[in-house]
Amino acid sequence: MSDSNQPNTLQDAVTRAKLQQVQRNFGAVAADYVTSKVHASGQDLSWLVEAAALTGIERVLDIATGGGHAAFALAPYASEVVALDLTRPMLEVAQQEATARQLSNIRFLEGDAQAIPCADESFDVVVCRQAAHHFPNVQQCVNEWARVLKPGGKLLLIDSISPEEPDADAFLEQIEILRDPSHMRNQRISEWKDLLGKASFTINTVREWTILLDIPSWTQRMRTLPASVAMIEQSMHDASPTIRERLHIEEEPVLSFLLPAVLIVGTRASKGHPYTTAM
Repeated sequence: MSDSNQPNTLQDAVTRAKLQQVQRNFGAVAADYVTSKVHASGQDLSWLVEAAALTGIERVLDIATGGGHAAFALAPYASEVVALDLTRPMLEVAQQEATARQLSNIRFLEGDAQAIPCADESFDVVVCRQAAHHFPNVQQCVNEWARVLKPGGKLLLIDSISPEEPDADAFLEQIEILRDPSHMRNQRISEWKDLLGKASFTINTVREWTILLDIPSWTQRMRTLPASVAMIEQSMHDASPTIRERLHIEEEPVLSFLLPAVLIVGTRASKGHPYTTAM
């Protein structure tokens, strides 16, 4: 093997390891994500439906569907929703919930967001909700969104984000990784604009809000190790006044903070796409 190939080989190995970690971590807690209030009843679901503005004829791709909540919200207004996830147990529990809700136009598909097993320009809308912070190669995922969208197709991205301030950014990433080692990164809004711009997306709307997370529920949902929970709690107790104010860290009635989040609505350009068709 030549030296020039070694960095790519190492990066591929790291990516595979991260994806396997995601499968292990979320496979073990799949049922909890179907019932999680943060995921199942967030106010962003109604915003998602409003922004999608579906007319009943659209094919929708829900990337990293998890518990299926975005797919469930959009299915009544779409022709078909394809719900993609890397983790089979997630797909199984989401499919059971879809059946219980009598949603027959959702097709569940196992696959990697970095190599979507779907044809070029085959969807009118692509959705990714509360998942992109787990993707090892975000730019590759964004390029895949552009590839599978039809010209002029709509992107609906919802995810937790990092503050633009470096100290608060570093603090949030520290506790995120302690809570869930498969976490990759909460992008800043400025970073999302750059990533999407490189894939020739036009950003139409950016809507920001915060999600209240209490540490006991947040860590229990991910089965975080007790030692890591203790480190998160200590980090929050020791946080600087600036970080406490930025993330709204509260001690009572329970240790909690506000996680920044964003809804980005974008449009795929009609030409000039910087992606390569997946083989």
